[in-house]
Amino acid sequence: MRKESLEFLRSLVTTPSPSGFESEIQKVCKAYAKSFTDKIYKDVHGNQYHVKNPKAELRVMLAGHVDEIALMVNDIDERGFLGFVSIGGVDPSVLDGQRVIVQGPKGPVNGVIGRTAIHLTDPEERGKALKMHQLWVDIAAKDKEDAEKVVSIGDPIVIDAGFLELRNDCVVARALDDRIGAFVILEALRLVGRRKLNCAVYAVTTVQEEIGLRGATTSAYGCDPHVGIAVDVGHAVDYPQVDARRHREGAIGKGPLLYRGANINPVLGAQLVSAARKAKIPYQMAASPRGTGTDANAMQLARGGSATALVSIPNRYMHSPVELISLEDAENAAKLLAEWLVSLKPDASFIP
Repeated sequence: MRKESLEFLRSLVTTPSPSGFESEIQKVCKAYAKSFTDKIYKDVHGNQYHVKNPKAELRVMLAGHVDEIALMVNDIDERGFLGFVSIGGVDPSVLDGQRVIVQGPKGPVNGVIGRTAIHLTDPEERGKALKMHQLWVDIAAKDKEDAEKVVSIGDPIVIDAGFLELRNDCVVARALDDRIGAFVILEALRLVGRRKLNCAVYAVTTVQEEIGLRGATTSAYGCDPHVGIAVDVGHAVDYPQVDARRHREGAIGKGPLLYRGANINPVLGAQLVSAARKAKIPYQMAASPRGTGTDANAMQLARGGSATALVSIPNRYMHSPVELISLEDAENAAKLLAEWLVSLKPDASFIP
């Protein structure tokens, strides 16, 4: 991966962006995309639109959500410890012992998620995963008054996990769900470059996906696309203790995931496969018999409906602080979208 693209991805995954608090991450996306898009704007919901060839009649929306699962302060006790609730699908079993950053009104506040030490618990309770209300954030405040100088009820909290490069072109970070999707859609626009486009492309870095596809619902209504493709993460099941036959999706390093099913327009789905084969881009197929649970759902049902598809990057350990993906898969997804975009005809029909 080229140096500038890798640095953009690093900035994406290290900038906190809980659902409802996505402003800072949109600045990162704007700074990267401004040199290869015709216009960039935001809506009242916080979605950001990176537009190329806006005057074309055929409208394509690419969606990658920039929000992440996180926590939110809901209590400050008399000793200055913080209670919290989840923003999105947080697994409490991965929380205790984590370092965190509270996004306070005056700036970031470091803390840790504490639990009762093993020495002070009854033997029968040792080794059990705790529920969220049994945990707390410790910012080393003297008392409630001291804590309230730097944090407030409603402040978001993110796990303090950075970006790490591993072997074989893999990286690990929190929030690759779905910063990698935002990365891919903007990389696709960059790769299109000066090649001829017969469509208008709206690459939308959507908000609040993790709490109900909310950003895609409003941005798809605003774009009114004929075609919509969500880029998200899919489950890689190539690791121990997962039933790959039961939960079969994909594997790291074997290409992006493409799907067949109710959320996938059959004409569009076939076009993506054809584009991958023509450009010799590796891909993996997966079955999705109902709505995919991604921004593709919202785009499919917006206004009078649009032709939709999902492209996923295989991801190990989803919704944990150590999500792991292959950079090669992400690059191939961006190449696939770029090749598909330039292959579109202005009179393309997606009616099955």
